[in-house]
Amino acid sequence: MLGATTPAHKRREEFRRLLAGDKIVQFPGAINPINAQIIEQEGFEGVYISGGAFSADQGLPDIGLTTLTEVAEHGRAISRVTNLPTFIDADTGWGEAMNVARTVQEMEDAGIAGMHLEDQVNPKRCGHLDGKEIVSTEEMVKRISAAVRGRRDENFVLCARTDARAGEGLDAAIDRAKAYIDAGADLIFPEAMRDLGEFEKFAKAVDAPILANMTEFGKSELFTTQQLESAGVKLVIYPVTTLRLAMGAIKRGLQVIRKEGTQESLVSTMQTRADLYETIDYSAYNEFDAHVFNFSQEGHQ
Repeated sequence: MLGATTPAHKRREEFRRLLAGDKIVQFPGAINPINAQIIEQEGFEGVYISGGAFSADQGLPDIGLTTLTEVAEHGRAISRVTNLPTFIDADTGWGEAMNVARTVQEMEDAGIAGMHLEDQVNPKRCGHLDGKEIVSTEEMVKRISAAVRGRRDENFVLCARTDARAGEGLDAAIDRAKAYIDAGADLIFPEAMRDLGEFEKFAKAVDAPILANMTEFGKSELFTTQQLESAGVKLVIYPVTTLRLAMGAIKRGLQVIRKEGTQESLVSTMQTRADLYETIDYSAYNEFDAHVFNFSQEGHQ
C-alpha cells in the first residue's frame, strides 16, 4: 500500500542476483504504474521502462525529444509502485560526460535498479530503424566511464547498448561490446540481431550477460525464451508490447462505440472493477484510512 515495500537498494541487489543466475529472466515494458503492478502480479522478474514507449505515450516519435527530468519522473512513478527491479532506457545519457553522471544519479534517486546507455549519436533513432549513426568507440567508452564514476550504489546496473550491428557488422559490434565491458558496463545490449546465431556468437564472445530486445515489427525474429536461453541470453525485454496491446484494444473499442453507440458489447473484454481494485490494493488504503480516522466526536462539545 502507498507504494513498494521493498527498498530500492534491495531491488538493485535482486537485479544483480538475477543477472548472475542460471536462468533467463523476462522484463516486460510498463507504460505506466498500474502496468508495472500487473507485471508483478503475473510473476515476471522485473519491469522494463522503454524510452520509445514513453515517447509514444507523449505523442512523440522516438528521436530523443524527451528530457532527462521527464524520463526520470516517469521512471520514479513506475518504480514507486512495484517491488520488482526496474530497468530504464537512458538513451545517450542526455549530454556529455558530466551529464551522463548526473543521469545515473537521477535514476538512482528515482528508485531505478539499472539503466542502459547507447552508442548512437544524439539525437538518436529507434534501434530497429535504418539510417542510424553511432559515435566512436572512444566516445562511448567516455559515456560508460562517466556513468561508473557517477554511480553511488555499486549494485545499480549499468548496461551498454551497441547499435553497431547495422552499420559496422557483427564482429565490430562485438569488439565494441568488449571495450564497453572494460570501461565498466555490467550488461551488454546488442541491438537488432538478425538471428539466434548472432545472439549465440555475441554471448560466447563477451564476458558479461547479454540482453535480447524482443520488440515487434523489428529486425529480430520474435524468439521464445527457450530459444534465447539456449543461445546464451540472460535477459529479455519486451519494450513496447504492452503499449501496442493497449492501443490496439483502445482503437478497436472506440470503433465499436462509434459504430454501436454503446460500449455494452465490450464489457466482457475489460478489466473488471474488482480486478482493478485488487491490482491497486484498494482495500489496504481503506484499512489505513480506518486506522487513522478511528475517533468519534460523540460527547465532545
